[in-house]
Amino acid sequence: MNLLIIMAAALWGRGAGLLIPRAAYRLSVPPGEPWRAVCPAGHPFAGAGRGWLGRARCADGDSYGPSTPVLAAVSAVVCAVLAATTGARPELLVWLLLAPIGVLLVTVDFTVERLPDVVTLPLAVITLALLGVVALLPGAVGNWSTALLGSLALGAAYLILFLINPTGFSFGDVKLALTLGAVTGWFGWDILLAGAYTGFLLFVLYGLSLIVARRAGRKTAHPIGPFLLAGACFGVLLSSFPR
Repeated sequence: MNLLIIMAAALWGRGAGLLIPRAAYRLSVPPGEPWRAVCPAGHPFAGAGRGWLGRARCADGDSYGPSTPVLAAVSAVVCAVLAATTGARPELLVWLLLAPIGVLLVTVDFTVERLPDVVTLPLAVITLALLGVVALLPGAVGNWSTALLGSLALGAAYLILFLINPTGFSFGDVKLALTLGAVTGWFGWDILLAGAYTGFLLFVLYGLSLIVARRAGRKTAHPIGPFLLAGACFGVLLSSFPR
């Protein structure tokens, strides 16, 4: 049964990953600029409110933006790992919905160092709402109250860090923290702290590696969102071990 769940999760992740590239391309613009409305060749995307999901490919067949096979593979692997860790518990459905969106955010943040509000704000509300439903189902192992408090606590912590060091943190990181606090807080405060610490540690190691490789200086800005997301994933994996 677990193998079937893992395989199904991987297929879901791959399918969802195929829909990411066009959204990633459209959202990968500097802060203050409107979302891209045309492809590099000047072809407009289909209709108002549409044309967000799918392969990044022009009408003449040329591809653009991030690699579709890479994003699909990454999304599939993340979903499979989450399924292997969580098993047949109802919260797995929430993690599988969030994983491709996390891959999208990582792609955009690495590209333009931006976490778009159009994704991060609804994501926090949707995550808490879905976890509220999951908490009512049999087999769930988390706590919705702790998820809500964790969301507020981690969001407040990153807001303080943003106010102290606005050049090192963006307000997008604060909004993303609302979702990550809910996800890790679902399992308790120890998982929330472990996920947050791991995210910071990965970010520091990434910055140090670039300095050692002489590809960046001590004051070079780096996107922290991808590492916060990685830390939250680590928290979810850690929750499967006895505590």
